[in-house]
Amino acid sequence: MESKKPELKKITDYIWEIDPSYKDGMKVPGRIYSSKKLLGQMDTHVYDQLTNVATLPGIIDYAFCMPDGHSGYGFPIGGVAAFDSNDGVISPGGIGFDINCGMRLVRTNLTIHDVKPKIRELVNTLFANIPAGVGGKSKTRFSKDEFKKIIELGSRWCVEKGYGWEEDIERTEMNGSVEYADSAAVSEKAISRGFNQVGTLGSGNHYLEIQHVKEENLVDKELAKKWGLFPDQIVVMFHCGSRGFGHQVATDYLELFLQVMESKYKMKVLDRELACAPFQSKEGQDYFKAMNCAVNMGFANRQLILHGIRQGFAQIFGKSAEELEMHQIYDICHNRASLEKHEVHGKTKELIVHRKGATGAFGPGRIEVPPLYRNDGQPILIGGSMETGSWLLAGTEEAKQTWYTTAHGSGRVMSRAQATRTYRGDQLQRDMEKKRNLHKGCFSERFGRRSRRCI
Repeated sequence: MESKKPELKKITDYIWEIDPSYKDGMKVPGRIYSSKKLLGQMDTHVYDQLTNVATLPGIIDYAFCMPDGHSGYGFPIGGVAAFDSNDGVISPGGIGFDINCGMRLVRTNLTIHDVKPKIRELVNTLFANIPAGVGGKSKTRFSKDEFKKIIELGSRWCVEKGYGWEEDIERTEMNGSVEYADSAAVSEKAISRGFNQVGTLGSGNHYLEIQHVKEENLVDKELAKKWGLFPDQIVVMFHCGSRGFGHQVATDYLELFLQVMESKYKMKVLDRELACAPFQSKEGQDYFKAMNCAVNMGFANRQLILHGIRQGFAQIFGKSAEELEMHQIYDICHNRASLEKHEVHGKTKELIVHRKGATGAFGPGRIEVPPLYRNDGQPILIGGSMETGSWLLAGTEEAKQTWYTTAHGSGRVMSRAQATRTYRGDQLQRDMEKKRNLHKGCFSERFGRRSRRCI
């Protein structure tokens, strides 16, 4: 049944608030960051989910929704909530099934003029190097014991084994290796689902793109140059996560939380999809350890994909990845809960911040920002929809009002089922080919679009 739209109080042109009086049990207001136009396009189930989040134990200040918000599992996609780490909860529905679904951006010293004559060959080579689709399996075989090390060490394990450069670590959020990851908290079923998927792109809205930096889209030319970007440059962006491994981790702990939430901890939620446990409980801590293993899997997955991209470019252009200056700009994580220190009513508190389809946006000076970027603010990657531009941004101090969080990419204006009924995939591919937007599987070369905003 479709939810009713609540009365929205306009705070600014881009902030809209739902008062706690809207629903019994709301502990804090709901806040939506959006233009009036985007707000009108949000499905009404978002309001119901956001206000349900506002009823969870230990929530601090607000339940947030970003401008690309749409309905999800438990939390809306684009949902953000922070809980007191001592008396708050942790909820898999506030993190998502594709734990550490995230994005990585890599630059080159190539221009559109270098790449255009070889684009078809390059796309085919990348497609061959990087398994994609529902059944995609890793080209690099790992044992289950090796996989347990991967999920505890993340990108660090990959780089130590030669699947990357040391500098990739400092250009990855949380250095690509989050703490509190313990494979003992992960089920055998999850390990069996994930150990042969490292280095695979997956399906759905996951993609790998060869992108073109256009001069008119360089808003801050000085910062763009500092970060290694220039007009007509070719860069590569890709989006994927922890595959079936993260999905199984979420499934396992949702089932466990549903068992203990009421019987052991006497907690009730308005939606079973918001099943939770006290963060400091054994179940809450075990999930945190398992979730962080999935975060590390996502980082490792993208690290191996980057390795395949570098190999592909080297093969086609007859130069090493070093000669092609294929430096990673940044890697960000969308779906996670992390322990962070924030100022709450004038005091510094440790919070467990849930980001569901939302991107960290830490400002200059924050410890979360790697030293390389600390004076500028965290690099932020915002993926565009098919045939529209993506963005590279920098975090600001203003983002503290949302626990240093922003949107993660294009929102959904129709369901997957409706899209399948409305569009034919083969026709889309033919149309893109005509526009010089070559497409194969999950790869697209979108030279015909308003691509690459860049800072």
